[in-house]
Amino acid sequence: MAHVQMLEAYPKDLGDVDKDQLAECIDACFECAQVCTACADACLSEDTVADLVTCIRTDLDCADICLATGNALSRRTGYDAGLTRAFLEACATACRACGDECARHAQMHEHCRICAEACRRCEDACRALIASL
Repeated sequence: MAHVQMLEAYPKDLGDVDKDQLAECIDACFECAQVCTACADACLSEDTVADLVTCIRTDLDCADICLATGNALSRRTGYDAGLTRAFLEACATACRACGDECARHAQMHEHCRICAEACRRCEDACRALIASL
């Protein structure tokens, strides 16, 4: 993971944070953002798009929150544990909501199944990092 290399190259002490766990969470956030964006686009291509409006909205909200969280976690200078925790909580909440919504459509739409799984991985990574702070 390039995130681990970047964290290793960081010129200052990262403190008590587990670099591998941090890198895993950053990676999960960026992966989830991409998958949610692709799922929303795939939903727009479905013949039943009107039935997927909530899924599309949830996908896009989750993608935005995951991207912001991944970016915030990547910035270590001036680290604020409270703000980091808030990002992670918001991301875990968004991933749970999106994962639940996509799971509702997973039997009909493979892209929703894939998205639900990515959301679950990201939620788990965020919760694990929160627990380690």
